[in-house]
Amino acid sequence: MPRDHRLKLDRRRMLQGSLALAGLGFLAGCGNPFGPAAQPARLHRIAFLDARSRRLMEPTLGVFRQGLRALGYSDDGIAIEERYADGQMQRLPDLAADLVRLAPEVIVATGPATLHAAKQATATIPIVMVDVADPVGGGFVASLAHPGGNVTGLANLAQETVAKRLQLLKAAIPGAERIAILINPGNPGNILQLQAARQAAPTLRTEVLPVEAGSADDVDGAFATMVREDADALFATGDPVFALAAGKITGLAASHKLPAIYQDRHFVVVGGLMSYGVDRIDLFRQVAAYVDKLLKGAKPADLPVQQPTTFEFLVNLKTAQALRLTIPESMLQQATEVIE
Repeated sequence: MPRDHRLKLDRRRMLQGSLALAGLGFLAGCGNPFGPAAQPARLHRIAFLDARSRRLMEPTLGVFRQGLRALGYSDDGIAIEERYADGQMQRLPDLAADLVRLAPEVIVATGPATLHAAKQATATIPIVMVDVADPVGGGFVASLAHPGGNVTGLANLAQETVAKRLQLLKAAIPGAERIAILINPGNPGNILQLQAARQAAPTLRTEVLPVEAGSADDVDGAFATMVREDADALFATGDPVFALAAGKITGLAASHKLPAIYQDRHFVVVGGLMSYGVDRIDLFRQVAAYVDKLLKGAKPADLPVQQPTTFEFLVNLKTAQALRLTIPESMLQQATEVIE
């Protein structure tokens, strides 16, 4: 090939290359002519571990999601991995380990048994506890003000509200002298509530009768004991086993004409007489606030454990009528909700 022809080809290739580079520079300077590329939102993975069932926890889990939305998280930006033990406490360690393998940014654990399983499964992933009666005494945190580890969250003041529940039960049934206390012996929080009840009973001129049920199958026998021991009323502690057997427990209380007070509103909704305890809706709004802080880089060791300030008192008048009880007007005025 002649030399002058080769030079013309080289000049043409150089010109084409220069035009291509210029075009790239133009596109870089002017941006994408087809519009900006969508940037995918970061997906936050949160683990949720509970000893009860999804059916029971759906309302509070919904409040938790609403709380996250209110803090600016979209549903597409949050993935909540849920695990439930359905009252089978022995499953909790495996469920906790399964969640840890998913490497969530935060674990939400409700109740002392659930929290224990989560804490055993990881010492590094932040854990937000919910509904734990005595986190310091249980060894979960060093102190409420300075948790000091990977656990923070909300205590439930269950033992602190025992005296109030006994007072309400006594006000509804002034003649009650023997009050059965339904406890799950495997639940440390129930033992604390029993101790608090024994301390409060003398001032109310009542005697407490501990009755144990470690599973739903034990509930029938527990009520047989209450009847045999001539219990005048029932005080049921909060426990996942009891929550799952709420219909059975309230049904047996009704059939034995035994007035009862519970810790959770769910019992009153399904036919129980009264409940007094922490407002769980408000509780889970606060859980969302904890998760938000942790996702933004806060350390659980530095986030103080909070104690609830909002409580609810429910009365079921239909159940009261079936028991031939007249609830004092002063009590009804205290109630946050009356079911008629």
